Amino acid sequence: MENAHQTPRVYRRVLTIAGSDSGSGAGIQADLKTFAALGCYGMSAITALTAQNTVGVSAIHPVPPDFAAAQIAAVLEDIGADAVKIGMLYSAELIRVVAEQLQKFNARNIVLDPVMVAQSGDRLLQDDAVGAIAEYLMPLADVVTPNTPEAEVLVGRGIRGIEDMRQAARDLGRHGSRSVLIKGGHLEHEDSRDLLYLAGENRFVELTAERIRTRNNHGTGCTLSSAIAAHLAMGSGVEEAVRRSKEYISHAIRAGAGYTIGRGHGPVHHFFQFWP
Repeated sequence: MENAHQTPRVYRRVLTIAGSDSGSGAGIQADLKTFAALGCYGMSAITALTAQNTVGVSAIHPVPPDFAAAQIAAVLEDIGADAVKIGMLYSAELIRVVAEQLQKFNARNIVLDPVMVAQSGDRLLQDDAVGAIAEYLMPLADVVTPNTPEAEVLVGRGIRGIEDMRQAARDLGRHGSRSVLIKGGHLEHEDSRDLLYLAGENRFVELTAERIRTRNNHGTGCTLSSAIAAHLAMGSGVEEAVRRSKEYISHAIRAGAGYTIGRGHGPVHHFFQFWP
């Protein structure tokens, strides 16, 4: 019989504000899988519905900004969140509304993944939304996680190597986020090389891992940013959260490489710790 006076257990709560991927490899589906795999309780506010599979995105249905705001409020005013991951935000208006809600509820441990283009090359962001990300969301973020093409759009110039990544990270850090993680997977290096810039310390951390040759890389960015949010929710500092998340996504990519699903870019294996 349970002790009536026993202290109730609590979950580490992580909210994802992102689009839905009907193929379940990226978006909120990947986020929720990642939270669960890392021992957190995941919640979601859906910003857009996508008709999507491993080959591409065939349709996008944006959620009205006021309804997105209602979802965020419903979660935060009752359950609360120890961390928040932000993914696909289709329009500038939606970005402003999300920022307002996060400020209203004093959200913390915010990880911003500025999703612009799907793995298939399909654009997921309207043109007017790029400036809104820098203006409204970066100042609220503890970690911003662009890949190199996204960082190029945000800073308005090309990135060809590590020195370009350093300068881009500094420039992005001036928008107010505590740290910037530029993912270098699109660069032609033998390994997978990411660069973390800790703005408050003006310090860089290079993170490298084996480059795994696989077509099953759909949702890697969503998964990495969600893992960072989960580790922040569990009490890790930014650098530790990023390192642990880099290890997690590397294992998930390696474990998923042996599977065949769909005709295009398949997902990573989020639950590699639990089943092969």
